Amino acid sequence: MLLTPRSQAPRPHGPRPGTAARFRRPAGRLKASALLASAVSVCLLAASSPPTPLGIGDRLYPDLGNPGYDVQSYDLSFTYPGTNSKALQAVTTINASTTADLDRLNLDFAHGKVESVQVNGEPATFTSAGADLVVTPARPLPRGTWTRITVRHTSDPVAAKDQDGGWVRTEDGLAMANQADAAHLVFPCNDHPSDKALFTIRITAPNDYTAVANGLPTGVERGSRSTTWTYRTRHPMATELTQVSIGRSTVLQRTGPHHLPMRDVVPTKDVKELEPWLAKTPDQIAWMESKVGHYPFETYGLLMAQASTGFELETQTLSLFEKELFTGHTYPKWYVESIMVHELSHQWFGDSVSPRTWSDLWLNEGHATWYEALYAEEVGHKPMETRMKAAYAASDGWRAAGGPPAAPKAPDPGQKISIFRPNVYDGAALVLYALRQEIGNPAFERLERSWVSLHRDGTATTADFERLASRISGRDLSGFFAGWLYGKKTPPMPGHPDWKPAAPGAQAVKSAK
Repeated sequence: MLLTPRSQAPRPHGPRPGTAARFRRPAGRLKASALLASAVSVCLLAASSPPTPLGIGDRLYPDLGNPGYDVQSYDLSFTYPGTNSKALQAVTTINASTTADLDRLNLDFAHGKVESVQVNGEPATFTSAGADLVVTPARPLPRGTWTRITVRHTSDPVAAKDQDGGWVRTEDGLAMANQADAAHLVFPCNDHPSDKALFTIRITAPNDYTAVANGLPTGVERGSRSTTWTYRTRHPMATELTQVSIGRSTVLQRTGPHHLPMRDVVPTKDVKELEPWLAKTPDQIAWMESKVGHYPFETYGLLMAQASTGFELETQTLSLFEKELFTGHTYPKWYVESIMVHELSHQWFGDSVSPRTWSDLWLNEGHATWYEALYAEEVGHKPMETRMKAAYAASDGWRAAGGPPAAPKAPDPGQKISIFRPNVYDGAALVLYALRQEIGNPAFERLERSWVSLHRDGTATTADFERLASRISGRDLSGFFAGWLYGKKTPPMPGHPDWKPAAPGAQAVKSAK
């Protein structure tokens, strides 16, 4: 996620968010999930106890996710009524494998009416507990069994009070913005990035609308009044990266590197104005591939939303952008292009390699900011060193306000996306700059390529990154990372002894996030 800067004056140099057999699941992930679940797993076995909300113990979002099962695939069906002020009818089918003996199970779901639930084809009872849907199947579910949960429900695009994210109401329809914790405002799920799964998404809408979702199209069924589009991902995806666009749109097709099929979703009236921007993406993909290797997914494209969201978002294979970023003529061309690269680089860092916990967010945003800045240097001729020196000056202030990069402070009350602070953007990119200074550019580039290759389609932690960096550099970097990722104060910058943090109370460099 990249929060959109709202200043009307451009800043030339300153810093600115199927089936189990079809993908590999890193062994460490299941072990970590089991450890998180152990503290609450006893609750799963006591059907006589009152239903209670559960979580997997994430430090920043403790109520997200649920123990006792591992989702393998989602099948989502939405029927759009022709207005974005009324609820959609929806069916969510979850295929999961149980990791504990379950008398009942919890799903995250907090904004919609549940009409019925079936487990393995049999009616199940259900109730709500906090932000959870608690399901009691007709018969217990033994550990290690394949389970299918089908929930018929509504999906309400009108946000409840104090709820962030989920559906985004655009001028002509809907889009999705589920990061960090809002997918369960759209559909029942295990709403934590540690549990990635394959997705099939079906959208039915009146014939004058176009619907697009993550992945590749697998079918279109046209009726007298409505059309149903079906899309399917070929790689596992975190719930926070789900995207569905419904609008009066045109889908522009093009080809990227290695014959990659690409599609952009654009308001029909704006096709001519936006096409020059969209035509840049294939070369941007080629640029990213020159840095970190082959693009990791089956397709890519940009979704131009007619909405004021305040952010851009790396939804998997179809990044969400505010149309105004491109048509408002507020920012320099190089700056807008670098934002495009920020979201593109997330397809490697954050989407393909997802954070095991939300405290690992710096691995997403720090890398996306790094490649945004590197692109601005190489293509826009805006020196990386200038930006990093300014970030260094501001870093102590960012750490005090938001915590160090790998231990961000919890979200502010009522503002759950407030973990997206400067410390995990330019503050985290500064860590990568220091690492490159410390180990040298050849080792740093090997680290980047190895990281996305080793953890492709999986999840990873800060500790995983530290170990890999130490192995590739041939040095114990634990002391380096302890200071740069967890210290209250920013360590000295290798190679730049003259860089100094800003004095307390000095004007800090703003981040566009």
